[in-house]
Amino acid sequence: MKKKAVSLLWVLLLLVGVNAAHADTSVWKVVKGDNHLFIGGTIHVLAKSDYPLPAAFENAYRQSAIVVLETDMQKMQTPEFQKLLQSKIVYTDGRSLKTVLKKTTYQALEEHMSSRGLPVANFEQLKPGMVAITLTMFELQRLGLIGTGVDEFFSLKARDDGKTIGQLEPAEKQLAFLSTLGDGREDALITQTLSEIQRLPQLMNSLKAAWRQGDRAKIKELAITPIEKDFPNVYQQLIVQRNMDWIPEIEQMFKTKQVEFILVGAAHLVGKEGILAQLAARGYTIESL
Repeated sequence: MKKKAVSLLWVLLLLVGVNAAHADTSVWKVVKGDNHLFIGGTIHVLAKSDYPLPAAFENAYRQSAIVVLETDMQKMQTPEFQKLLQSKIVYTDGRSLKTVLKKTTYQALEEHMSSRGLPVANFEQLKPGMVAITLTMFELQRLGLIGTGVDEFFSLKARDDGKTIGQLEPAEKQLAFLSTLGDGREDALITQTLSEIQRLPQLMNSLKAAWRQGDRAKIKELAITPIEKDFPNVYQQLIVQRNMDWIPEIEQMFKTKQVEFILVGAAHLVGKEGILAQLAARGYTIESL
């Protein structure tokens, strides 16, 4: 598989791993003293055919009183938040896609959008990061590959079951990360996104297979190593810094007897800077569920 730069595919669909090579699951039990919680690695977008989920997810959910997500998914659907989103993802300083992107990049984008029946004029004021997100989501929908992700599935289930739902960061903070996606590397982001869209079914199959098998080495190869190498600033901002912010939040959960089931996307758990490795270094026991 060709080397990949960061694109929406990895930002939205990141899976989970840690330093070992294979665990047959994407759910872990984290133990310290008499207390424990569960951490599950998620794919944010799944197709109907991807259900039912691996049994470990349901097992962890049944044993937990609280479901903790990356952010407040309900708030992100409110009119107020959508208005804030619209204000962050567009240029308001006179710039546009045509002025920000190189001529060759813009032409390639225009050709792709034309092939999908999408008028480029409708996207002209969008920032490239949000263009990449929109195009990838459109392609997933066109291919019938888009549906309820793991996070949304358990968010809805927890509400129906009357379980408490928490979050690791406010929705506004997640928006701040996503609204600056690709800043300074706009041409690289659009070029790589257009390339990956052409191979989207194969990439999705590889990602989901690795997730179901708990193949952390493959997940790291597909989703993390290219970002770390080609977009180190994005890796630090989107993954490493957020991990560091979340660790104290997670450690606070061990001060109560209530059991939490934390659901986060993949890059947050993989490698030496991932949450699982960070917790292990702090003396927590990590067990594959």
